[in-house]
Order: sequence, then C-alpha cells, then structure tokens
Amino acid sequence: MATATVDYATIGRIRNGLRGEVLSLGSTGYEQARKLFNGLIDKRPFAIARCLDAADVVAAVNLAQASGLEISVKSGGHGISGSALTDGGLTIDLSAMKKIEVDPKTRTVRAEAGVTWGEFDAATQEHGLAVTGGRMSTTGIAGLTLGSGSGWLERAFGFTCDNLLSAEVVTADGRIVQASKTENGDLFWGLCGGGGNFGIVTAFEFRLHSVGPQVLAGLVIHPPSAGRQVLRGYRDFMATAPDAVGGAFACMTAPPAPFVPEAARGKPIAAMLLVHAGPLEEAERDLTPLRKIGQPVVDIVQPMPYTSVQRLTDPGNPPGLNRYFKADFIDTLSDAAIDVFVGHAGNLSSPLTTILLQPLGGALARIPADATPLRRRDAAYTYHALTTWADDRHDHHVAWTRGLADAMQPFVTSGVYLTYIGDEGEERVREAYGPEKYARLVALKDRYDPTNLFHLNQNIRPRGPAGRG
Repeated sequence: MATATVDYATIGRIRNGLRGEVLSLGSTGYEQARKLFNGLIDKRPFAIARCLDAADVVAAVNLAQASGLEISVKSGGHGISGSALTDGGLTIDLSAMKKIEVDPKTRTVRAEAGVTWGEFDAATQEHGLAVTGGRMSTTGIAGLTLGSGSGWLERAFGFTCDNLLSAEVVTADGRIVQASKTENGDLFWGLCGGGGNFGIVTAFEFRLHSVGPQVLAGLVIHPPSAGRQVLRGYRDFMATAPDAVGGAFACMTAPPAPFVPEAARGKPIAAMLLVHAGPLEEAERDLTPLRKIGQPVVDIVQPMPYTSVQRLTDPGNPPGLNRYFKADFIDTLSDAAIDVFVGHAGNLSSPLTTILLQPLGGALARIPADATPLRRRDAAYTYHALTTWADDRHDHHVAWTRGLADAMQPFVTSGVYLTYIGDEGEERVREAYGPEKYARLVALKDRYDPTNLFHLNQNIRPRGPAGRG
C-alpha cells in the first residue's frame, strides 16, 4: 500500500475515533513512542495510535484503511527488522494494553498484547507458574508468541506458541474474532508461528506450568582458550540432557561486574548460561556435570527467583543500541563447526556483541510436526550472532556478522523461525515453513487478509494482486 498524503483533519478523525491517545509529529511523547529496541531503525509514522482495547484497534484499522494509511503494529518493539513502525503511515501501538488475569486453578493466563515478559512473569510467578518467555524482560509477549516463542524453558515446555490456548484477533475487515483449536481453528493454527500476517492479536490465553519461585541458574565462565574444550563437553552432555536443562553456550566480553575477576573484565570469555526448570535438588544433580567441565574462572550458578533469571540478559541489552542479528539451525554440532564458531569469538566486532549456541530438543522435538506452521522440530542447535554496537561503524559490524554467517554455512540447515531473522527477504520466510505449510499459510492469508493490509512483518503474500505488488 502506498503511503497517503494526509492533513491534520485525518489526525482529528483518528483522535475522535479512539479512546486512547493519538500522537503525531510534534506531540509530547511522539519521539519516545517511535523508539524501538534496535537503534538502527529511524522511522516516523504519520500518527501513533496508542490503543486501550480491542475496540480501539478496530477503530484504528478502519480509520487507517479509510484514509489510505499504511499500518504497522507495535507491542514491545523488539523486532530487529523494525517492522513495528511505518514511515508516514499509522502505527497501531498496543503497549498500553496491560491486563493480565491468572487462574491458578486451571493454570492458565489471559494477557493483553501490550504486556512485556517482565510483567507477565511477575504476575504468573505470584502463583509459582510460568510459560516459556522471552530472554529479556522488556520483550513484548505478542511478537514473540506469533513468531514461535523461544526462551529458557523451551526444552521443558515447548515454545510459547506451543502453549497458546486461544487468541483474540482483530481482522483486516474490522471484526473481533476468537481463535482456538475449537473456534476458527485454521486461524489459530496460523497464529502459532505464522507471525502477524492474519490480523492483530489483542489478547492471548496460555497454558502455564509449575516453575519456581526459586530455580537453579547462572553463569559458568571460562577463559577463551578453553572455549573449544568447554563447548565440546557442553555438546556431549546436551545430547542426552534432561528436558529441564536449558540455557546456552556464549562467547562474549566479560562485563565489569563484581562477580567477574578484575583481570577478566572487558576481556573475551567463553560461558555457559545454565537454567534448570525443575526442583532445586534435581537441578543440582543435573547441572553438576556441566559445572565440572574444565576449570572455570567463575561459577555463579545458584538458586534465584525465576523472575531474576528472566532479567539476566537485561543489563547487557539496553534499548536503543545499534543491532544486526543472524541465526540458523544446526543439525550436527561437529568439531569443525565448533572450531569455526569459537574461532570467530576471538575477534568480536564490538564488546557489546554476543555469539551463542542455543540447544534445542527436549519437549520441542516431541510436538507433532503438523501442530504448528513451524517447519523444523528436529534441529539440535540454533546459533545466534547478536551483533550490537554504539559507534557509527555500521558497515564494519554488519560485514563482521555476515562473515560469521558465511563461515557457518557449511554446518547449517534451513528452516529457522521468524523471530530469529531480520529483514532477509521472502525466501527466508518461505524456508521457515517449507512448501506445504507455506501454501497453507498463503491460503489463510487469502481468507483473512487478501489485500495484504498487514504486510509490515515477515510477510506471507496473498495470491491476489496485493501479493504481487
């Protein structure tokens, strides 16, 4: 859709049609509202509609279409590609929609789309319950769920979308519909990994699990020279690890934190971030072999609140820094792949950059293949290059990231999920699902959004004229 030329009468109509606040260029709060997690993104919507409920979202969708405005949808704003904002169109901002209702008896929760994982976890942990959620507390629940939903608990309980029970959706034609396995089941299937292609989800209902309130988690830090040895030991253990063992192996720069020896601060390190979803006694037994690999410089694995675990990466990931990410699945983490991965760790492009290997398997691999659109349930690992920087050498950092991705190509396989990729083109979206599932998603797009109104996302094009634009 082409961005329309509009005047302030349009702003007036939008403001009159919503209960929530509508911000435009020059409005107090506009600049803050258009900021995203990725500081590389610099877009200026014509207006930002801060909706208060599903009725506001319906009004915003209808008004945008009547005015010829492109639509984007913003919740937590963590998507690396920056599709949460539109240049010159209407951004439908869900971040004010914060209602959370936990039912401890049925172990379920209904949460509106503006809730962040920090807020979600705080509410569910009051009852000792949780579901797989984002690894940063400021991540929004909406985009993560719709794209798959990876987190520390995924090996124990599956992705976030695997635990979705129902959703409230505003469709392109301005209806509010409910989607579950028993109501609009085709739409529900598409929401479990198909991204924001079929409507705006305004509320989610999840299945919860008994977790915490204390779990065993923390970092085991090794010198970079031990990286290959530690990663091989980590790989061998994770091949048969209990489902409750989660976490990642990471190469990064040691933070200037009190728990890091002074001589190691600001220097490269190899680390295991360990998280166990089960009881503390069981966790101590299961994690001991990993903690005995090599001779760690620091071992701060200890009982801590699950809510603290969910904030472990927050200090190293403040909003507004420049970011460029790459990720792919790995079927077999060979010694050669380990050598390439750890070899690049000695030359990180920025002290803010982390490269990590995330073990999959466990409950993830036991979800039936046709239960969701997600293609790969059998991959062993995902590698992530989380390149982050504060200087203006953008080309340098992007080139370094692409260099790592190129070096890892002999060891990777296709099918990585939407939440793992940036603006990498339609073919990457197709690969996430494979031909059969992608065709099924296109049929859903034809039914629920034939004009491709919701196209600022990892887009699945409809078959009609709108999909050929």
